Amino acid sequence: MYDLRLLRDNLDGLRERLGPRGKDVAWEELRKLTEDRRTRTIEVEDLRHHLKTGSDEVARLKREKQPAEAAMVAMKALGDTIKGQEEQLRLIEEQLSHIALRIPNLPHESVPTGQDAAQNVEVRRWGSPPTLSAPARSHWDLGEALGILDFDRAVRMAKARFAVLTGLGARLERALINYMLDQHTSRHGYREVLPPLLVNRAAMTGTGQLPKFEEDLFQMRDEELFLIPTAEVPVTNLHREEMLSEEALPIRYTAYTPCFRREAGSYGKDTRGLIRLHQFNKVELVAFAKPEQSYEELERLTSHAEAILQGLGLHYRVVTLCTGDMGFSAAKTYDIEVWLPSQHTFREISSCSNFEAFQARRANIRCRLKAGKKDSKPEFVHTLNGSGLAVGRTLVAILENYQQPDGSVTIPAALQPYMGGLQKIERSA
Repeated sequence: MYDLRLLRDNLDGLRERLGPRGKDVAWEELRKLTEDRRTRTIEVEDLRHHLKTGSDEVARLKREKQPAEAAMVAMKALGDTIKGQEEQLRLIEEQLSHIALRIPNLPHESVPTGQDAAQNVEVRRWGSPPTLSAPARSHWDLGEALGILDFDRAVRMAKARFAVLTGLGARLERALINYMLDQHTSRHGYREVLPPLLVNRAAMTGTGQLPKFEEDLFQMRDEELFLIPTAEVPVTNLHREEMLSEEALPIRYTAYTPCFRREAGSYGKDTRGLIRLHQFNKVELVAFAKPEQSYEELERLTSHAEAILQGLGLHYRVVTLCTGDMGFSAAKTYDIEVWLPSQHTFREISSCSNFEAFQARRANIRCRLKAGKKDSKPEFVHTLNGSGLAVGRTLVAILENYQQPDGSVTIPAALQPYMGGLQKIERSA
């Protein structure tokens, strides 16, 4: 959400800076509404001035015991006119906000310009691909052969893009969740949160999922509640409508939740396996920072997501997303992509973003800098988040990178304590 003054005073500059990123914005309608709002505001302020002047005149006439009935009738009529004009102004501002909520965030100056993922810029790599002595099998082949993944039964009880994990598959998923949470809380200093999985429209609007992406959300039939697509939504809204103290920043949270997405725009993509499901588990990292410290915080948060992959010994790379591939609310995003041997390519396992004040303005999350000075002006904090990590995709990477010629899968050393000391997943008799 943008300040209405910015839309009024610098609409052309905003449109130019967004470029193709703002291609879906109704710019001309927005221009007309900002002009209508300016005109209507001036008219209302002028009428209010006349009402004040007339009311003062009525008071004078009454004090001097002079006839005031005609002036009072005129002021009542003027008051009714003002109410009508104010209602028109309210409707204009409502339409203006409706469009403004669909304007994406401005990219940071360091974000590369580009149209799509082909123009993303690789920043670094860690590790190397595993040396497999046999052709790499896909995670779904491995999981079904080991008896730990079941897609057919998931379809029968739900529909496509759901999965059932059983036995050591379910335990491995749980081990990953606990490992990630332990790392982020004990080593990286995040406070764990267990938030609601259903949130209201205001919460979804605050983080930018609404109104633009409503078709991707699962909504309750009889209530204005939505299943969360990511823990980013409830955790960021922990401080909705709050004034944070300067001393408290940065604030860092981590949360494990199931996530729910309709994947409305992904027809035909990743129809097999665990990569793109309607329901999946994720451990999220969320931070609130001072504006001048948020890009340092982005590097820190990204390094914590990377640390999970390093601890698991998984080869990955980090890329900076270009303007055309970046999410709606982000000012800058790093994608962390893990190596999948069966596809012989890197696939996204985490996105780490700085939203600057974009979400905080929508959710009204502020801080008063220069603590202790009464005249200091409140500022919107900067919000950040990242997957730390997507659990199902991490399980995919483990199955594929640690597969053995006999069809078994070695468990990474870091996870073995969470698996009761088990070192390998084999087909049970």
